[in-house]
Amino acid sequence: MSNVLNHYQYLHSIPEPGLQEFKTSDYIAGKLTAAGLKVTRNLAGTTGLVAEYDSGVPGPVMGIRADMDALTHIIDGKKEFRHTCGHDAHSSMLLAVAEKIMAENIVKRGRFKAVFQPAEELGSGALKIVESGILSDVDYLIGMHIRPLQECPAGGAICEMRYSAGQQFRVRIRGKQSHGARPHLGINPIDAGTCIIAAVNAVHMDPRIPFSVKCTRFHADSGVFNSVPEFADITFDMRAQDNPTMKEMREKTLCAIENGAKAVGAKLEEVEYHNNFPAAEGFDPELAKIVRTSVEEVVGKENAIPFFNTSGGEDFFCYPVELPHLKVGFVGLGVGAEPGLHHQDMHFDTKYLENGVRIHEAIIKKILG
Repeated sequence: MSNVLNHYQYLHSIPEPGLQEFKTSDYIAGKLTAAGLKVTRNLAGTTGLVAEYDSGVPGPVMGIRADMDALTHIIDGKKEFRHTCGHDAHSSMLLAVAEKIMAENIVKRGRFKAVFQPAEELGSGALKIVESGILSDVDYLIGMHIRPLQECPAGGAICEMRYSAGQQFRVRIRGKQSHGARPHLGINPIDAGTCIIAAVNAVHMDPRIPFSVKCTRFHADSGVFNSVPEFADITFDMRAQDNPTMKEMREKTLCAIENGAKAVGAKLEEVEYHNNFPAAEGFDPELAKIVRTSVEEVVGKENAIPFFNTSGGEDFFCYPVELPHLKVGFVGLGVGAEPGLHHQDMHFDTKYLENGVRIHEAIIKKILG
């Protein structure tokens, strides 16, 4: 058995938000150094780090990436950090695998890189790792994410996670402030907001491709009860199964927003983009076969799901977009996570993390063994 549970218990106790994973990075770097790996820290000026092992024998370069950041929740009116997406589990599994590589001499050829990425939830971590240049010589890159019960039963695994493109953005609508008794002298951005949401809800795409766009936040406040405000801030979330659909939907949505505002004389003043996750691409048939065989060896063919299309987003797929030479694989690990990822009370059965360690190990042996 690996040390995965010991690592998990500690990392779970020190949740840190994106780009602030200081204790997390220190712990991981310390364990990797103790195991005898070459560790490079502060990738692109962040908390990101990579541990490398060179077999000294010519061969491919393989990397496994794990994310480190936690989420921010408002609990009883107070801000609190919690690992409600399982990134502590991902880091623990990769850390355990890196230790096994050194202890059991698993890598026989080529080089192995364990990549610990910050800020996945912010949508900026993968791009920072790309900026650092540490993946420029990597041939294969593997990712893994625990899955909720709705997608994968406990003890099972998904051989190929097909994530959707996802993006969130905020728009600021400018109206014209006026007294509530004289609304004809103003332009109500709340009225504009209702027109905008109706117009966005009428955006249609090819129904054969899963997509959605919806308002997730609406704020307008003049500071008093009897005044029409000048501004409204509206946030939207968009999802699409492929990248061309996302591009087209973004264009249609922005057109709907601009024209919805104009309908009452208001103006689209500002667009602020947040997370931008591309849809899954970069899967290589040869690598897919290796991943599937490895998953089946660990969980059994009856518990191995060939692929799963999810509406969730994952910045891992920035890697093959930015580095087209990469061949990627992404495994979904069934751990019985409930009631759902990002829920403040998300929990799962940690005994299944050992399956993740074994799947990683099996893939490494097939490529570098």
